Amino acid sequence: MSTQDFTTTLIVNQSPSEVFNAVTNVRGWWSEEIEGNTAKQNDEFNYHYEDIHRCKVKLTEVIPNQKVVWLVEDNYFKFTEDEKEWTGTKPTFEISEKDGKTALKFTHFGLVPDYECFEICKDSWTNYIQNSLKKLITTGKGQPNGKDKPQTENEKKLSAK
Repeated sequence: MSTQDFTTTLIVNQSPSEVFNAVTNVRGWWSEEIEGNTAKQNDEFNYHYEDIHRCKVKLTEVIPNQKVVWLVEDNYFKFTEDEKEWTGTKPTFEISEKDGKTALKFTHFGLVPDYECFEICKDSWTNYIQNSLKKLITTGKGQPNGKDKPQTENEKKLSAK
């Protein structure tokens, strides 16, 4: 059986530039709790949600209007046996234009079904990309986690534990 990294794609009417700007505005679609820079190659940022999830991310490849690659340098999950499960994985955003529309393909390389967090992470990423990031791209306002406010149903469930 081949490894299946998590991936999801969305198509919008906005330009590759608008999509790229939204992707790199991580506070606008993932979390207002981001600390650090999120737009240029070698930028580093920290994400945290309560004491449930935190990670350190480095942008290892940034091609304006085409591609953004993150490297998860360190990770902590409270809810998995292997707390560092994402460490070394690469969330990747690929932007392409076709027939006047822009496609954004998100692949979290290394996030595979064998991971304990796969189902929770798959659901959360799908929501962040297909809902929050898409809204940021199309309306200018995403639905990121606010300060100590869960955004996804999975985060609400994990917070209640």
